[in-house]
Amino acid sequence: MMLALLLVAGLWAGMQNALAGGGSFITLPALILSGMSPLAANITSTVALFPGQVTSGFSGRRMVSGAGDLSFRALFLISIAGGALGGLLLLNTPSTIFARLVPWLVLFATAVFAWGSFRPKPQQAGAPIGRAPAALLQFLIAIYGGYFGGGIGFLMLAALTLAGLPTRAAGATKNVLAGVMNAAAVVLFITSPEVHWLQACVLGAGAIAGGLGGVWALHRVNEKALRVAVVCLGVALTVGLFLKPV
Repeated sequence: MMLALLLVAGLWAGMQNALAGGGSFITLPALILSGMSPLAANITSTVALFPGQVTSGFSGRRMVSGAGDLSFRALFLISIAGGALGGLLLLNTPSTIFARLVPWLVLFATAVFAWGSFRPKPQQAGAPIGRAPAALLQFLIAIYGGYFGGGIGFLMLAALTLAGLPTRAAGATKNVLAGVMNAAAVVLFITSPEVHWLQACVLGAGAIAGGLGGVWALHRVNEKALRVAVVCLGVALTVGLFLKPV
């Protein structure tokens, strides 16, 4: 029964990531509900969702580019380094401490998702930020991505557009970089005893199928309603975690 629930959660998360992002809002509570600690759930979720991120990044590879004075190679290396550092921090965070951090991390991720989904879009872009600020922003986002990851898509989209990338190219580039920073974390996680491989495989299979379905449904689903549903889920999860810590 629980594996069936995880398969459905994977399908939902994969479609969610393909359409609007925020798949970890689905997988994290599902894995915690299956009996995992928040730390194990976060690590298992990262491993399970990684193949879907690779697929998304590959499909949009033709639009990938550097940002301003930063080449794509530089962004790639920064993302690997930051993702690895975030993964190391997570592996060295005691489970009890991470459990206390989870409500705050989910609250932050929900706020980022809501901001990215519903903030007013500027009519005209300002001057791009410089190379050093863009590199620092990407490095900090990559650390956060390797550690927790909720909302990194919108954080990177904001950073890359500030660095001068058009929105469409920024979206394709952030998909690849999200996979890159998670790849660095996954390499560290695969040897961790916190990974529950059966659940990860079931969740991952569902996420891949859901991602393919999400690509098909991209122009058939009301994306704004989907984003509202994700924000509501994030708020409910945050309130629940603060009222009853895991």
